[in-house]
Amino acid sequence: MAATVAYRGAVLLLWALAAVDTLVCRGLFWDGSAFLAKILEEGTFHDFYPARAHVAWLTQAPVLVLAKAGVRDVHVLAVVYSAMLFGVPTALYHLALARVRDRGALLAAMIAVVALVWLPTSFFIIGEYNIAYAAVTAAFAIALTRGAAEIRDGALMLALGLLCIASYEAMFYLGPITAGVIVWSARARRDPLALAAALAFLGAAVVAATATVVYWNHVHFVRVRAAAFDFWQNLQFVVPLATVALIAAGSLLRPAWLAGRGPIVVAAIGSLVLMVTPAFRLLLNPEAMVFPPSHYVARQAAGGLLSVLMLASWLHVARPKTPWALLGALHRKVVAERLATAMLVLLAAGLVPDLILTRLWVDHLAWFRGVVTSQRGVVAAESLGMKQWPRRLFAQEWTYPALSVLLHDAPGQAVVVARNDYTSNRPFDPNCGTVPRIDLYRWR
Repeated sequence: MAATVAYRGAVLLLWALAAVDTLVCRGLFWDGSAFLAKILEEGTFHDFYPARAHVAWLTQAPVLVLAKAGVRDVHVLAVVYSAMLFGVPTALYHLALARVRDRGALLAAMIAVVALVWLPTSFFIIGEYNIAYAAVTAAFAIALTRGAAEIRDGALMLALGLLCIASYEAMFYLGPITAGVIVWSARARRDPLALAAALAFLGAAVVAATATVVYWNHVHFVRVRAAAFDFWQNLQFVVPLATVALIAAGSLLRPAWLAGRGPIVVAAIGSLVLMVTPAFRLLLNPEAMVFPPSHYVARQAAGGLLSVLMLASWLHVARPKTPWALLGALHRKVVAERLATAMLVLLAAGLVPDLILTRLWVDHLAWFRGVVTSQRGVVAAESLGMKQWPRRLFAQEWTYPALSVLLHDAPGQAVVVARNDYTSNRPFDPNCGTVPRIDLYRWR
């Protein structure tokens, strides 16, 4: 019963959050506005660069279809774009949860992925890693729970592998471990689709590694590498991670502890801390720690955490009989239910800071639209106090022109521009920092 509640609760929270984020057009945050503007301006896919093209094709196709069909309402297009950006990973996580809903501790592991990997890094939803991580999670869930539906499972994993071939650089390590679990799952079967899926994930690793080498010294990637260990800035990531680490430490010291109330008590305490993290700014003023951009900063650590959780899940399934007390305890129904409940508590608590940031985003978007629709010509960003709280939460200088034009509802309205040459925070693609020409489109 507890496992069923945990599964249904996690799915309900996932889709409810996706619906909210879609309706408030959170896909326009940061790079999202520049991407949508380029799609509409050029009338084709804006794939950032080829190593991530498959994710772009999947998420941008509906917008292009609607634009080709004559839809000129930018608000509608922004909602559709957000729906794809949030809907695809949500559907993949739902798939993963559904596959493990009756698989004991695997359910707890998949809810943990949603709570620790997806939720704390998804404000920057335009990031291709969101879909790459969800696809890897779904592929693992399928591989670890394969039954009689061989063709269907193989086809699903192959589709996920083909998507991941051009998805994100983290596939250089996620690709091989995903291929490994797929091959392991097909070890006693003649399953050409599964083997093709494994090859696809290996191909994803090759593409990711090649892109990493090619762009290693690019200014953007140098900054990315330098920020890899700044995940501590994201309290939405760090607090649940520390909570799970405490539960893991307790289980290592005394595996029988997992069968009691200990995991849920620790999760409840961690959840209380997580829910009040937005208030930390009032006490300590650590603004970086409640920045929506901190989701972007924590994405690399989240990828590493995902690999640990997936490998642990693989070990759990591969060693059903083991002399290790901890692994044996995880196969007990009561332990699995306690852990699943604890992870659901963390997931629910994580919604609080996420929704607070989303509410601030709604206010910011309305304010920004008011600025551009009430004035004409060029508006200097410096005159708007963009570096003040809470506007600085959503400030990205090179995206101001794109967001301005997307929010226009009449010709000649204002364009917000930062007075610099974008050397400190310039876009990967310089063309994204220009004023898009989308005169036929209006926000209604």
